[in-house]
Amino acid sequence: MTTARTPGHGPLSGVRVVELAGIGPGPFAAMLLADLGADVVRVDRPGGPGLAIDPACDVTNRNKRSVVVDLKAPDGPEQVLGLAARADILVEGYRPGVAERLGVGPGPCHARNPRLVYGRMTGWGQDGPLAQRAGHDIAYIAPTGTLGMIGRPDEPPAVPANLLGDYAGGSLYLVVGVLAALHHARASGTGQVVDAAIVDGTAHLSTMIHGMLAAGGWQDRRGANLLDGGCPYYGTYETADGRYMAVGALEPQFYAEFLTLLGVGDRAAARKDVTRWGELREEVAARFKSRTRDEWTAVFDGTDACVAPVLSLREAPHHPHLAARGTFTDHGGITQPAPAPRFSATPTSVRTGPARPGADTADVARDWDVPGLLPALRNPQ
Repeated sequence: MTTARTPGHGPLSGVRVVELAGIGPGPFAAMLLADLGADVVRVDRPGGPGLAIDPACDVTNRNKRSVVVDLKAPDGPEQVLGLAARADILVEGYRPGVAERLGVGPGPCHARNPRLVYGRMTGWGQDGPLAQRAGHDIAYIAPTGTLGMIGRPDEPPAVPANLLGDYAGGSLYLVVGVLAALHHARASGTGQVVDAAIVDGTAHLSTMIHGMLAAGGWQDRRGANLLDGGCPYYGTYETADGRYMAVGALEPQFYAEFLTLLGVGDRAAARKDVTRWGELREEVAARFKSRTRDEWTAVFDGTDACVAPVLSLREAPHHPHLAARGTFTDHGGITQPAPAPRFSATPTSVRTGPARPGADTADVARDWDVPGLLPALRNPQ
């Protein structure tokens, strides 16, 4: 049994999205559209996608509905085209050419629905020498220059989970792209293909750094700059209990307050003197090691020193500020980030838990008027 859906919930209410099931950035992008109120129908494949977790815990499938379609079956492509004919946006994350071979590429979809926005999510993009190569987040962000920026200078680059490539450089750029194309489609009546590549989006995220590099304000090496851990008043420090505090006291007034509360003597001159950054870092590190994380949190609480405790995933929902804002929410027994951003006139919420593969076929067939999704109608006796 599926959970009742809340109509008119979010600024994308009334927008229909077809998601061809995949892993990583595609499902997250579709989740964001669903969080914003779109009616997202996830087309799951028989047996599920690779790297799948328990469907009951896969919160990237929240606020969606699911049908199961075998695109390799004779009637599989027609079922997807029936959905595409009634959709505003379609999202797929196959390697280039796969959707075409399956019969659900932009050509057949636009033949049914010229206004459709066809969003394509890949690591390397739809063209280029590596377009057909397999990969994952870390391999995509490596050649963009962004991975090489992260970490200590005397250690290998740090791995930023799969947040930087898959979700920041991938999902978010796909969502921006399909919403911009939807605006164009509604104004012109013409849909288009959105080629969202993780390499493109991740490179784009470093635009400011490239400007600083050109201006001579950034060294092209790790751990030597203002924002990459090279600066002693912008980084993380271990505390007496083996935990960490994060410091971002960049401006003079915040830097002064930081030093005062930390108990470090007059080091105003060391702020811009790179030759003194090493001794300043050692002194700051020694001070942080003298107390626990919670003790330092209390010291800096309510100040403008720009210092915060580094929390774990399980600790984060209990942070007083995040708890007060409801940054995290509980739904179906799972603590998870609440939808973001927030809207004054069209608020969003977690309306339903993770869609179970195929559980919504009858409802979608009725609501979208695609009777071919129903087995009895596809195979009349």
